[in-house]
Amino acid sequence: MRAASPGHDGASQHMGHFSWPIDGGIIGLYLLATMIAGIGVRRYVGKVEHFLVAGREMNLYLGIASLAATEFGIVTCMYTAQNGFEKGFSGATPGLLNAAAMFLVGITGFCVKPLRDSGVMTIPELFDKRFGKNVRWLAGVVIVLGGLLNMGVFLRTGGEFLVLVCGFSSDYIRNTHYLEITMTVLLLSVMLYTVLGGMLSVLVTDFLQFIVMSVGLIAVTILVLVNVGWSRMMTAVEAHYGEGGFNPFANEDMGVPYVLFNLLITFAAVLTWQTTIQRVLAAKDTKTGRQVYTRTSFFFVCRFLIPALWGIGALAVLTPEQYGGNTLYAMPIFLGTFVPIGLMGVLIAAMLAADMSTDSSYMLTWGGIIYNDILAPFRKRVHSDKQGILWNRCIVACIGIFLMIWGLWYKLEGDLWTYLGVTGTIYLSSMSVLLIACCYWKRANDWGAYGAIICGAAVPVLFLVLEIAWGKPALVDLFGKHVAYWSGISAYAIAALAMIAGSLLKPQQGRA
Repeated sequence: MRAASPGHDGASQHMGHFSWPIDGGIIGLYLLATMIAGIGVRRYVGKVEHFLVAGREMNLYLGIASLAATEFGIVTCMYTAQNGFEKGFSGATPGLLNAAAMFLVGITGFCVKPLRDSGVMTIPELFDKRFGKNVRWLAGVVIVLGGLLNMGVFLRTGGEFLVLVCGFSSDYIRNTHYLEITMTVLLLSVMLYTVLGGMLSVLVTDFLQFIVMSVGLIAVTILVLVNVGWSRMMTAVEAHYGEGGFNPFANEDMGVPYVLFNLLITFAAVLTWQTTIQRVLAAKDTKTGRQVYTRTSFFFVCRFLIPALWGIGALAVLTPEQYGGNTLYAMPIFLGTFVPIGLMGVLIAAMLAADMSTDSSYMLTWGGIIYNDILAPFRKRVHSDKQGILWNRCIVACIGIFLMIWGLWYKLEGDLWTYLGVTGTIYLSSMSVLLIACCYWKRANDWGAYGAIICGAAVPVLFLVLEIAWGKPALVDLFGKHVAYWSGISAYAIAALAMIAGSLLKPQQGRA
């Protein structure tokens, strides 16, 4: 039975294959196990280091499971499926680039080895040693700004998936508060164990969530291939996008700007994305941190390819009337048409697992930056571990409240992956330049660091402001269809030039 079409009143129609006794029971059991596991480790949190980096005792296999679970949330599933729906197999290009970047950085130790060897808890803390406290503070502000804007769409997007895959129409999303209530309850649950157990709770729950997530992803992918068929999916991509559905350089909406922008994003994210780097910093030693990268790298292909296949399945089956012209909704509506009772519960539990691991890690890492790098200069004396843990818990709670307000009311314009790329670039562009210069360029100094941070953030912020003020169509008419990609590329280039120019204008070696 198919899900309700967007034009119908889904408030009273539940047309999906969701059974409260069976599927609801599976989901409830999973949530209960997660809460028990997450809250149960709170008694081991005695120091700030335990709360933020798990006492630097994370082993290889826990690190692999935690990183994989953190970097696959419902929002990941939604934007990668949208990529598959709109671009065919070419939509998995960012995943291939991400996997290659992670493997190369892990095998060579580029930047991550000196970062882990330094013993810091955050990247800005390393900048303090080289560029001074002011650079550390400014870097922390930019990281938190970019990170929270990036995370701002997670809750609503996750809620939309859950509502649609269960069979409710998109009208139901707009005309009821069920989505807001559901995602608020979920966020409060994640906040509870993250506030109490910090990184220890995140690692333990991530391991459980990785298992549930993997089972759900594999089972649903097999079901998609059986129900739709590989040949039908290939035919759909060929019919809609021709060669561009298989080759990103032949796709008029992608091309060189798209590939180059994503290459820069993925490489910078591997080096400086705080939730990813946190696994390196929490590892028991540098070798373990690098192995987490190399052995998790292949997962990032699957991270893009599996949901892309779901999106391609939707492309092959659905009509525009069924998904209301909103390509972000196509995949969950498609899954809601055939995933059977029982497996629906596993699917939703898997997506909840993915979302909870992402939310908890993101709240913790941004909170760590706020405590360790933004608020530290204002402390007149060093906090005791008890005071530090209390402050971190309060900060994580405040981030959760902010996300509840911003994340459930922000209306996304354009495709989701581009929005995430642009907001992430606010700090990825400058932090990647600073980290490389900090580790390998002796002439780099605070002038160059200031220039890179300010210029790297200015370009994507300006783009977002203009998109809100003028609207995306006006920007495309003025600068072309690749305006978002070129703005991102220019942010990295300008940040690098600012670092070089600023450092040469003050030609003195930064502090050791």
